[in-house]
Formats: sequence, C-alpha cells, structure tokens
Amino acid sequence: MHTTHDLSREDCARLLNAGVAGRVAVGTPTGPHIVPVNYAVDEESILIRTTAYSLLGTYGRGALLCFEVDQFDYELKRGWSVVVRGRGSFVDDQDELAEISRHWEPRPWATGQRNLVVRIPWTEVTGRQLGGGWDPWEHLPVQRLA
Repeated sequence: MHTTHDLSREDCARLLNAGVAGRVAVGTPTGPHIVPVNYAVDEESILIRTTAYSLLGTYGRGALLCFEVDQFDYELKRGWSVVVRGRGSFVDDQDELAEISRHWEPRPWATGQRNLVVRIPWTEVTGRQLGGGWDPWEHLPVQRLA
C-alpha cells in the first residue's frame, strides 16, 4: 500500500501549468455535472473556452466551480490530483482577451464556435500524490510547451 501526501501550492501550480486537459464541475438545477475540457492557465486562474449555451456558459457565471487535473499509473499504483475551486467569471473585456491571446489562448478541441472565456481563479488549490519517491513532473504524458 502506498501512502498519500499533500502537494505544496508550488507543486500544484507546476502541474496545472504543464497540463492540457482536465474536468470542471458545475452545479445546475438538475444536479452537478462534470465536463471534460482543455484549458489554459493565466497567472493563478484556469481559462476555458466554451459556448454561451453550454452547461458552463449557462450556469458558470458567479458559481462556485471546481476544476481537476490528474494522472494515474495503474500498473505502479501511483498518481496525483490537483483541484482548484473558485467563483467563475466570464472574460468579456476586449483588452484582457487580447492579453490572454498573446500569452496562451485556450484553444478548444471540440468543433464549433467557442467564444466565451470562463475564468476560474485559484481561490483554493489542493493536491495529493499517491506514493513517494517519484516526481509526477517527470511522468507527465503531455506537457504544455508555451
């Protein structure tokens, strides 16, 4: 059996900045939904592109949202998970959108127009690692380059 230990905020930030895809949880009148998304990081916020008619576009503004990124090695029974919680907002300021685009704009994988940018600030960041003696950073299947 492996032990778990908490990741520092710095380790969580490093893994969040390296990641490409995760999941966002949003509450709706019919209950919570978990939506897979690709994302970008802007300082200490998660940025997601979506449509105004999606679950996130409909129920995300002003809502407490939860975002998770993780990785598991099932054979070696080890892994890690980072969770961000924050109140969602929509980025609609043209100067801010232009600034985001200059650094790393979240590019949706799904087809269709996704012009709404949702920001989830890192109000609360937690992370856990299962198993010691290994660096999750060295075992990422994909790392964002820029």
